[in-house]
Amino acid sequence: MQYHAVLEKQIKKFLPEQYLGDEQVAQFLAIISNSYKSLEKDKKISEHAFNISEMEYREVTQNLHVQHEMTKQSISHLKEAIHSLAPDAMTGITDGDNLISIIAFLQMQILKAKELEVALIQSKELAEKAANAKSDFLSVMSHEIRTPLNAIIGYIHLLQNESPLPSQVDFLRILQISADNLLSLINDVLDFSKIEEGKIVFTERDIDIRALVNNIKMANRIKAEERGNMLKVMFDDDIPPFVKGDDIRLMQILNNLISNAIKFTNNGKIMIEVTLKALTANDITLHFAIIDTGVGIPRDKQEMIFERFTQENSNITRDYGGSGLGLSIIKMLLNLQDSEIHVVSEPGKGSNFYFDLKFLRSATTKRDENRLDDAKPDLKGISILLVEDVEFNIMLAQKLLTNWNAIVTVAENGLIAVEMIKAGDKFDVILMDLQMPVMDGLTSAKEIRKLNAVVPIIAQTASTSSNIQELVFMSGMNDYVSKPLNPRYLYPTILKYVTTIETQH
Repeated sequence: MQYHAVLEKQIKKFLPEQYLGDEQVAQFLAIISNSYKSLEKDKKISEHAFNISEMEYREVTQNLHVQHEMTKQSISHLKEAIHSLAPDAMTGITDGDNLISIIAFLQMQILKAKELEVALIQSKELAEKAANAKSDFLSVMSHEIRTPLNAIIGYIHLLQNESPLPSQVDFLRILQISADNLLSLINDVLDFSKIEEGKIVFTERDIDIRALVNNIKMANRIKAEERGNMLKVMFDDDIPPFVKGDDIRLMQILNNLISNAIKFTNNGKIMIEVTLKALTANDITLHFAIIDTGVGIPRDKQEMIFERFTQENSNITRDYGGSGLGLSIIKMLLNLQDSEIHVVSEPGKGSNFYFDLKFLRSATTKRDENRLDDAKPDLKGISILLVEDVEFNIMLAQKLLTNWNAIVTVAENGLIAVEMIKAGDKFDVILMDLQMPVMDGLTSAKEIRKLNAVVPIIAQTASTSSNIQELVFMSGMNDYVSKPLNPRYLYPTILKYVTTIETQH
């Protein structure tokens, strides 16, 4: 039998050979040999384990060193970040690389941030409530102011068509100008509020640009002549007959600019220029310029005049009037349409206000020759239900409509109008006021639509609420006109819904 090498040497040295044949001695020697082998194996395992442990220890130590360096760098970066955000905040952090103190500091800052967030949310809610309250207040005030103004402007129009005495013509003209100025001021204030709240919505309608500009010219002609000014239009013949855009906002912009030019020009000339800037398959860009020979604006004041409630100097309002909002509203309306207003001016030599505005191409290419621009309005045979509760508004609307030969029936509130339709009364058009006792116009329109789905319903409202158009259409109405009622807008709106009826009468 082969024994362990160490045991073999011991046997040869100390054990006589005759004992090697003894079975019990052989077993004993085998046990000792196995013990030697086991001990050697355990020694190798222990040595191997020790070597591995030493390597792991070095590796762990190295990792700890790396992590310690990373921690130091992280603490340093945290301190730099905190210092850059709030230099004074470092006083709340203890010296040294104490990560716990930094974490405690950050926890405190997070707590403060959460408290600030709660405060901001509360402030936001209060601001929203204040904004809604302001919007509601302006809507109510608009209705309250425009209601009597509706009567003033309407009756001035009626008196001007009643062959007034020569001595009364000038008085009526002064009343007309004063009422228009008051309405313009009210519109400026209310529009500015709506623009600030981001509640302006632009529509897309066919616009006859040439007719629109000429109408604006005619509307401002008397004011221009009173100040000894010539009002001229230069229109590019290359411009297509129609474009698609918001005609109301375009008229507002041009009217403001032309009114300003007239206001600051005496015995001079005001030119309205419209030229083609660019034309593509889908879009058309027009260049508008209002050029006057008036007082002009110093270069250092030319940016300031576009700020709200701001004019060139404190004497402007006293000498020329105005709210200081017109140019600010123009600037914001154009900005909302990706455009800008520019001015070139020199004191004593006049001003040139100009802007470029993009429109969509229109499929309409021919002007409707049946449109009544200067002809006397005629609604002969047209039956109109006037739903209105204010007596002088009823008198005004009745007079306007009967002057146009319409057949007018009056309902003093929305419930009476519903009962008339329920009783089978037939009307070609319903003119519906929105704010009435017993039953308001929106509710009345919804009830009428359950009984009659086709009769055109046109809202008339003095409200400037930003969602009024949406509410009107959701109630089932077809259109709306604003108060004060302007015959130039009221008649075409009615005509739009009765042209198909005329053949039946």
